[in-house]
Amino acid sequence: EEDAAKKEAGAEKKIEDDWDDQINETKSKLDSTDVELKEAKEKADEWVTKRDKLTKEFESLSDKYENLRKGKDKALKNLLKDIDSDKTTKIKAIQKNIKKLEKQLKKLEEENLKQQEI
Repeated sequence: EEDAAKKEAGAEKKIEDDWDDQINETKSKLDSTDVELKEAKEKADEWVTKRDKLTKEFESLSDKYENLRKGKDKALKNLLKDIDSDKTTKIKAIQKNIKKLEKQLKKLEEENLKQQEI
């Protein structure tokens, strides 16, 4: 029985020697990796929050940019339309004045002809 107990203790010691170092080394790496993983998750959460904030800001600025660009285009279009309308009004007034002057000229020419006939 003593022999069996010695063999049992020897076998137990051999198994512990073979496995305990690997178990302890793996446990140490596991703990270290767990700490790094927690830190990485915290940083990832910070970046996700920052990304979401920047995405909202980008979308807001994009909308503002488009609205400003469209507003500028519309303002320019309206200004050019007003200028064109003003030109048309002035041209019509000038054309009307030309017709009036042509009638006066025609009348003067007719009067001149009449006086020459006399």
